Amino acid sequence: MPRDLPVGNGELMVAFDDRYQARDLFWPRIGMPNHAQGYPQRLGFWVDGQFAWVDDDAWQRDLRYKPETLATDCLLRHDGLGIAVRCSDVVDYHSPVWFRSFEVEDLTGKMRDARIFIHHDLSIDASPVGDTAYFDPELQGVVHYKDQRWFLVAGEDPLRYGVEHFTTGTKRIGDAEGTWRDAEDGHLSRNPIAQGSVDSTVGFHLHVPAGGVARATVWLACGDSRAALVTLHDKIALKTARRMMDRTEAYWRLWALKEPIDFSPLPEPIRDMYVRSQLVLRTQVDNGGAILAANDSDIQTFAGDTYSYMWPRDGALVAYGLALAGQSELSRSFFRFCDNIVEPSGWFRHKYNPNGTLASSWHPEVLDGRQVLAVQQDETALVLWSLREHFRIYRDVEFLKPLYNSIVIPCANWLLDHRDHHGLPKPSWDLWEERRGVHTFTVAATIGALKAAAEFARDMGAMDHEERFLAGARRMTDAMLEYLWVPEHERFARMAVPTEQGDYRLDMTVDAANHGIFLFGALPADDPRVVADMKAVREHLTVKTSIGGVARYQRDYYHRIEHQDLERVPGNPWIICTLWVALHDIETATTIEELNQVLEVFDWVGQRARPSGVLPEQVHPHNGDPVSVSPLTWSHAVVVTTVLRWLLKHAELSGKPSGVVAALARQDALR
Repeated sequence: MPRDLPVGNGELMVAFDDRYQARDLFWPRIGMPNHAQGYPQRLGFWVDGQFAWVDDDAWQRDLRYKPETLATDCLLRHDGLGIAVRCSDVVDYHSPVWFRSFEVEDLTGKMRDARIFIHHDLSIDASPVGDTAYFDPELQGVVHYKDQRWFLVAGEDPLRYGVEHFTTGTKRIGDAEGTWRDAEDGHLSRNPIAQGSVDSTVGFHLHVPAGGVARATVWLACGDSRAALVTLHDKIALKTARRMMDRTEAYWRLWALKEPIDFSPLPEPIRDMYVRSQLVLRTQVDNGGAILAANDSDIQTFAGDTYSYMWPRDGALVAYGLALAGQSELSRSFFRFCDNIVEPSGWFRHKYNPNGTLASSWHPEVLDGRQVLAVQQDETALVLWSLREHFRIYRDVEFLKPLYNSIVIPCANWLLDHRDHHGLPKPSWDLWEERRGVHTFTVAATIGALKAAAEFARDMGAMDHEERFLAGARRMTDAMLEYLWVPEHERFARMAVPTEQGDYRLDMTVDAANHGIFLFGALPADDPRVVADMKAVREHLTVKTSIGGVARYQRDYYHRIEHQDLERVPGNPWIICTLWVALHDIETATTIEELNQVLEVFDWVGQRARPSGVLPEQVHPHNGDPVSVSPLTWSHAVVVTTVLRWLLKHAELSGKPSGVVAALARQDALR
């Protein structure tokens, strides 16, 4: 089930499935460890002798967020139970506490005896071995712990502060399914402690007046010791859960709307999509600077691994969007993270864990009996390019000073060293992580990075570096046009593979990644060769079904749905690829009328989102359902980038200020 409704604060993050079951819970870093491991944290309701868990098909669900904030607003209705439940979830903006409020409404016109049951199936530090769950009478709740990971489940209802109804027990050992089964008769056995592979369930009893509402609030607090839980327990008791939830909603509205952007040229739904994308992005960024690609554990069933890693490429492009949006603290944090992980010789490895350690990889270091560098060169290039885009806007010289010598110069030197005799990059893995060669996207990213490094060197008075980097960019541009532009096809190759004769064998597959030629400044968007290449992308990669959208490349196999008519459906539609085409339309628009044609693409993206506004990686080409992970951080970042670049272009064409902070950027690029 694709994930929905992520809520978090950069330290604690919770994500739900489409049945409103929490399935992933990360703390103390976003992305690691996942204490839920994809298992449902169940929520159930007992009313006058009848019971239903929220994954029951009889529930009607409307799962959304409250506008402009990271608080869920979920309406559940069960006609068999005769109740409706309004639920709200927030992770406190400052403390590692997940709050949940429930308002149970009677739909029958009678007084109701209702009970809410909240189940927690934690595998602490991603393993159930050695866990303990016990009732703590002092903290008035159930505690799960192992080593330095402690969790307190507590709450309140109109008659009581703290947990009165509870049980702990064994899960997935022998015939034991878990304590959630104990709740289905409306009563819990109050087993006070369990050890090993354990779970817990707590309950709250409500008397719902006829036609009225009764409320309960539940929270899960996280700490590195019992003493830390005591501190949080006392804080919640003093401030109250309601006030902490309200302040968190206010904080996220302030955060999302802090820039005075004029959205009036855009329809309201597009403005809302932009705001929601900013907020979803924030849930995927760790406070230590790592930007995670996605946090959806269901992908493990397909790939045996997750997306809960920091890819320098994804991170750099997300950081670019955050910088455009005015969220400079997050982009700075990302570049500081990169400063801690860059290789001494000036390049980045495949991907990293949120704590900066090296993550899993499938890139070999030996091919055909020869040692090779297990690298995606565009990742190194894009960190450098994105850093320059950030600096264009903020001119934060003190921030740049240490990074100039640790990232800018070493990475630019490595990019120059990692070239062949033609001046093109040596072979590396592509952005899709599927093939090794000299990729047009990587070439464009490297040209953009070398230009960025030349600008930095000029700023710092290092004219020798400036000339070296600029000369490298010019030579690479010439080589790109000589070896990757194919006049008879009127487009660029996707990839060149070096041959033993010293030339290249070209892969002419149409690939949306070639948009990087204009995005990273290798060539202008209106260059006839770029225009022709993007025309080929539109013609060959548009999905010709009622769903529409743009695929990654011809005959894309990843999560392929359509196996027969690959001309009509070259691959699943991807959010980012569809928006890349829109970015080209924006950059080449010469009138407001031409620019407004992009609004149809924004509408398409909005239709592909879940009701909450959450966007997946790709969608089903025939029914539009989410495919692969959700939310994909990159999808939301490209929404932010594309909307802001649309507003900047509108300001350019209309002469009216946009209020976008990026409008302040100095146009000092070296060509």
